Amino acid sequence: MPRWKKPTKEETRELRRRLAERAAAGDLRLPQAVSEIRRALGLNQKQFSELTGITRRQVAEIETGKANPTVDTVAKIGRLFGFTLGFVPKSRLDSPAEDHK
Repeated sequence: MPRWKKPTKEETRELRRRLAERAAAGDLRLPQAVSEIRRALGLNQKQFSELTGITRRQVAEIETGKANPTVDTVAKIGRLFGFTLGFVPKSRLDSPAEDHK
């Protein structure tokens, strides 16, 4: 497994831009989102765990889909990137009125 390499400032900016676009489009899902947020911040798992107050093992398990993080944990991770938790429609074409017919 290759050693983790910190992204350059330009790479970090690009990762953040793409991540923000996906979030705005409602296309950001766990566990991949946690890994992408961490990388967009330019952090390895250990640094990210220290920043969030969760263990490195928990970070790894969240990123691999083996963990079921609490709402508080997900909110804490999202806040690092300026995100809040909320409900997102499955697609832009879905409408609440159609779901209740």
